[in-house]
Amino acid sequence: MVTAIFAILFYAATAILLVGLGMRIALYARTPAPLSIPTTPAPTSRGGVAFRVATEVVLFNSLFRSNKWIWLLGWVFHAALLLVLLRHLRYFLEPVPQWVVLIQPFGLYAAFAMVAALAGLWFRRVAVDRVRYVSAPSDHLMLALLIAIGASGLAIKYLAPTDIAAVKAFFLGLMRFDWQPLPADPMLLIHLLLVVALMVIFPFSKLLHVAGVFFSPTRNQVDNPRERRRLAPWAAELERNNR
Repeated sequence: MVTAIFAILFYAATAILLVGLGMRIALYARTPAPLSIPTTPAPTSRGGVAFRVATEVVLFNSLFRSNKWIWLLGWVFHAALLLVLLRHLRYFLEPVPQWVVLIQPFGLYAAFAMVAALAGLWFRRVAVDRVRYVSAPSDHLMLALLIAIGASGLAIKYLAPTDIAAVKAFFLGLMRFDWQPLPADPMLLIHLLLVVALMVIFPFSKLLHVAGVFFSPTRNQVDNPRERRRLAPWAAELERNNR
């Protein structure tokens, strides 16, 4: 029963994640940006824009200029999350690539860093007046969910170990549509339920900035207002009618 329930949950959550993410990205791509509003100083070529977006995604340049402490916590969280996700590839690949084997201890240490950074970001939302004022309940819930996922994962490792081989067999079985028994350990089930919740919420939450950053007109536009005139559709139609 546990295996069937979680198999259905993961299939449904994966479908919601992929369809929701695809729909939101399609919406971002279709949304017009008729005005030239790159944040200056901005690059004047497409190559420069690509480099700017890449450094923003990897290094969080604008956040670094804004607040060094928030930048540090945010960058540590995202870098640690990447390592944790890469570490979890061992549950979905057989045989496991050597580089995934090599990063296993680093991914484990990264889990502690991820939870600590999230706790720091949450403390900021509570302790800083101006941030607390603009924080919605969903902001706190997202942080609580992410911390709970990281903490429950660490609890499985150190407090309530489970049969890792059986967990891997379960996920490989899901990918091959050949369900394998999932251990019914409470902490494991809590961890997986939290992951399912994150997958379902992700396409409809602020966490979607992971895709939205690539469509930000202040970042992805070339600074060429003198070379190229931009007109909103209604302005272009008005200009044609006045000729």
